[in-house]
Amino acid sequence: LGSEVARACARAGAQVILLGRKLPRLNRLYDSIVQDGGQAVLYPLDLSGASPDDYATLAERIGDELGALHGIVHAAAEFPGLTPLSHAKPMDLALAVHVNLTAPCWLTQACLPLLRQSADASVVLAVDDPARVGQAYWGGYGIAQHGLRAMVGMLSTELAGTTVRVAGLQPVDVDGRGGRGLHGVGAGAGRLVAGQGFQFFLHAQRIAVVEGDLVLHRD
Repeated sequence: LGSEVARACARAGAQVILLGRKLPRLNRLYDSIVQDGGQAVLYPLDLSGASPDDYATLAERIGDELGALHGIVHAAAEFPGLTPLSHAKPMDLALAVHVNLTAPCWLTQACLPLLRQSADASVVLAVDDPARVGQAYWGGYGIAQHGLRAMVGMLSTELAGTTVRVAGLQPVDVDGRGGRGLHGVGAGAGRLVAGQGFQFFLHAQRIAVVEGDLVLHRD
């Protein structure tokens, strides 16, 4: 999903800063965006190990080098598989909660001062179906998804009356492995539709997006 959001926003004119821990994957995404006529920059960062200071540094560099931030998209996901809580490895449980919930919170906190400076900013969180992930065996991923929905409501209320909009977007379907896709069509097509949907929501005169695995900026 994050890759398709990046491509969609790049096609809309965004300069894309790709943020993630898998450099070969980022390089491939970078190449595809540039070959399509877009602009991209790499920013390696591992969400599972990044500290609040790392996110503060990221926000500072965005401000210094790009001058503004106009939105955030959180679409990264950590899903170790369906497992009973009684059998889940403690570190797998903690990692899923951290990557899916704590990291987006920290990243949003770090970037809020920049977002508030924008005349039209957005924070968008990709969320899963609560009726599904609240069932048995969804573990840390399911717990985090419910936390994300709470975060959407809290942050939306706290930022009411400001220029920052907050929303949780649920892709049409999820592929059952913690990744976003569409049942009934090819997985790639599903991610493409979802990516276009996120880009459509974020459309404004000026766009900059930060995702769990990417940062986008547009002058």
